[in-house]
Amino acid sequence: MDALGSLLYEVRSDGALFSRNILAPPWSIRFADRTQLTLVTMLRGSGWLIPGGTEPPVALDRGDVAVVVGSEPFSVTDDPDAGTPPLYVMEGPDRCTTADGEEVCEDIVLGLRTCGNTLDGPTVLLTGSYHVGGRVSERLLSALPRVVTVRPDGGPGPILDLTATEIGRDDPGQQAVLDRLLDLLLLSTLREWFARPEADPPGWYRALGDPVAGRALRLMHDRPARPWTVAALAEETGVSRATLARRFTDLVGEPPMAYLTGWRLALAADLLARTDATVESIARQVGYRSAFGLSVAFHRVYGTRPSHHRAAAASSAAA
Repeated sequence: MDALGSLLYEVRSDGALFSRNILAPPWSIRFADRTQLTLVTMLRGSGWLIPGGTEPPVALDRGDVAVVVGSEPFSVTDDPDAGTPPLYVMEGPDRCTTADGEEVCEDIVLGLRTCGNTLDGPTVLLTGSYHVGGRVSERLLSALPRVVTVRPDGGPGPILDLTATEIGRDDPGQQAVLDRLLDLLLLSTLREWFARPEADPPGWYRALGDPVAGRALRLMHDRPARPWTVAALAEETGVSRATLARRFTDLVGEPPMAYLTGWRLALAADLLARTDATVESIARQVGYRSAFGLSVAFHRVYGTRPSHHRAAAASSAAA
């Protein structure tokens, strides 16, 4: 599995919150549910995504897909200069309010997972939200700008068409279907964006196409428990140690062993948070000879011991 695949594999939906919004101008919707990733797409019509802060508005046409990164609130509107108050504010999976914080009336509910101000509106906006956690996911999120936009040719593709159909259904297993559709939309959007010339992908993504650095990245991601050294990686990639170290550092932005340490500790952090495996067992899974070795490295990078990280993660999950 390559670096992108490894990182995307950890970003998976579980209980996706999908919303279809049918709208006639003037309209504005604010999203304040504090999820780390939100997918926004126009199934019909057009609009503007307002990321907030100093970020400029982003135009969205029919078929465009945007991924909003970060938990800060953002808005989508038909006119970014009109100052239209939100028709409603998405506060969470079970809470939708007016701009003044009052519970919204049932007038905006147009059907299953569907809201808006008219069933005949010329604009159909689709959103899907992710709750993302873990150190591995952070490595992906830190590589993305606030808004990632992909503009496919020819309008909504088959995945969006299928998603639009499934949102209106309530069959057995429907949530699992929606979760997988959201995963597919996210993965296909990010993969498309990373490959576009206007994107500014991180060093590890650019390195994937290199026969030396890309091979070394795949080896580290596939087999983190192996006792890798620069010499061992160089032998596997068929170059000298100096060549591997230079090519890897130039393309990825850090030396091979520094990258490997970051990857191993991210894996360990997520295993500590998500499993009951002992620290000793996790240490060996990610390439450390003992729990003590993992603990020393973990504290140096994250400023806390593995056991404290596990306790904090459990407390956060229970809150």
